[in-house]
Amino acid sequence: MTELALVLPLLVVLLFGIAQFGIAFNNYLTLTDAARAASRKGAVSRTVSDPKGTCEAAGYAAGTNLNNPGTDFKVTCSSSWLPGTDLTVTATYPYSISLLGWVVSSGQLTSTMKERVE
Repeated sequence: MTELALVLPLLVVLLFGIAQFGIAFNNYLTLTDAARAASRKGAVSRTVSDPKGTCEAAGYAAGTNLNNPGTDFKVTCSSSWLPGTDLTVTATYPYSISLLGWVVSSGQLTSTMKERVE
């Protein structure tokens, strides 16, 4: 009984830490996929009237389970939109890993993709 009382809190904190890290890693994977989808859409959208808006809309559509698109979850596309030039897509999303109310780590998840405009 005494050993369980001493070890159980540590195991519970470890379990919660693993769960919080898993959530942050899932958000990073979603963010990377959103940047990839935006770069691919932007690379083939140079002939549309608003290629930057089309590129960013594709990124927001791919990151559906990230909260607050446009405020917390941001996708930016930058290019000259000329054939053969580079398109750079940067996606950011905040993260926070907290255990029992204490913030262990926090910051911005960032993913950048480059694609050649077709």
